[in-house]
Amino acid sequence: MHAQQVTIQNASGFHIRPAQLFSEKAVLFQSTILIKPEGTTTVADAKSILNLMTLGLDKGSVITIEAEGSDEVEAVQQLSELVLSGFGEN
Repeated sequence: MHAQQVTIQNASGFHIRPAQLFSEKAVLFQSTILIKPEGTTTVADAKSILNLMTLGLDKGSVITIEAEGSDEVEAVQQLSELVLSGFGEN
């Protein structure tokens, strides 16, 4: 398992467009990928846009991206970079 903690950067948070971009990138990997918001017991499947939308993440929310599988390191790295880039909205 590989994991990294990142902070949501874009002003509008994890709304429909970022959730879509995140899930589209996540499905490219074979690994199981989970999102865990800090301070909760909630876990979301990163490959499900519906699961991601239910998290209600705003700017400044801290999440852990966790992956397990053959491409786990690359998956966490690329998804972390996507979040830190502000999903191209900044």
